Amino acid sequence: MRMDRRTLLQGMAGASTLGIAGCMDVISGSSGPNDDATLWHARAEGPKAEFEENLETYNEENDVNISGSHIADLESKVTSNIPAGDGPEAYQWAHDWVVKFHQRGDLSDQSDQVDVDLGQFTDAAANAVQTDGALVGLPVNAETVGLVYNKDMVDEPPETIEEMQSIMDEYHDPDNNQYGLSYPVDGYFISAWAHAFGGYYYDQENDELGITNDETIEGFQFILDELIPYMPSDYEYDPQAAAFADGNAPFAINGPWFLGTVAGNDYDVGAAPLPSPEGGEPKPFTGIKMWYFTARMDDDEERAEAARNFVEWYATNEDIATQRAEEQAAIPVLKSVADRDDLPENVRGYAAAVEQGQRMPNHPHMDKVWEPTENAFKSAINGEQELEPALENAAETIRDDWE
Repeated sequence: MRMDRRTLLQGMAGASTLGIAGCMDVISGSSGPNDDATLWHARAEGPKAEFEENLETYNEENDVNISGSHIADLESKVTSNIPAGDGPEAYQWAHDWVVKFHQRGDLSDQSDQVDVDLGQFTDAAANAVQTDGALVGLPVNAETVGLVYNKDMVDEPPETIEEMQSIMDEYHDPDNNQYGLSYPVDGYFISAWAHAFGGYYYDQENDELGITNDETIEGFQFILDELIPYMPSDYEYDPQAAAFADGNAPFAINGPWFLGTVAGNDYDVGAAPLPSPEGGEPKPFTGIKMWYFTARMDDDEERAEAARNFVEWYATNEDIATQRAEEQAAIPVLKSVADRDDLPENVRGYAAAVEQGQRMPNHPHMDKVWEPTENAFKSAINGEQELEPALENAAETIRDDWE
């Protein structure tokens, strides 16, 4: 199974430096018949350690044994295990699986059981965990991509692409392994510019594909003309990330998880919203990371209650939201934390990027859009096809897959 961009988001921060042994890593408690509930996640190393610490604290303080396991291929495992009556009572992922797994019957509506006021979360977060009147989880944080900059090279983050290019021009020297920009070419990462001039990948409300619209093509062409020339010629995640992490580029476009990769380097890093192109406004896809309630909760009320109590505690705990903001630049969705003026600078930068963005569609049709669109764009970068016919071919593939 091909790794999609949601998998990339959740695990990439640690994947380049840490190998994954097997598909499951039990990090707290004991997974099996002796635990009180089971939780799954696909967190990178920093967020994984924080989760392990807080789960251990919860177990000790409440005299329970809830197990938490890292699952390397989470989508595949929940797709196969939950319908078979196996797997966790809850798992953590971004909101884009909500409709798909609710329609499959793999999620549990806990509207009548959850003892949490959704009004304490941001509107976007509260809406993301509901579908067709069902409450299928609780939100944890928001995420998107923003502009990351090396403070030794950049005094203030640029507000326009023109300003950004003037700085990139100072440093871009590929013959000497110096670049203007670190930017993985991935459908999620490049969405900001596809949306910048009024385009869209997929209109969920009207169930319409938009990758061949003039405005969307304009956005993709903008990337080809204005950003690609400043990037390393290998457009995959690791080589792009390395250019910035090694101090060889003033800018990166990446998510808050990337800050863990560059933490401890001998330069300071800032985060800011994406700069604006002339005549447009960047609108990156945004995600809401959440705990999903699975259909396993309908099988055993005692286990369901144990899992639900932990998720309620974790999602509404101000100390945890603050810890995650400070250590991971995780963007709080708990209003009492999100509205604070003393959040770390980089969290405020990413929060501003979230304000720029638009929520990632969670309709199953969107799953069929990612790969053909990304492949079409890469074929245009590599000169294999012109952009417009490449996107037209991708659109045909997507519509065939929808049938």
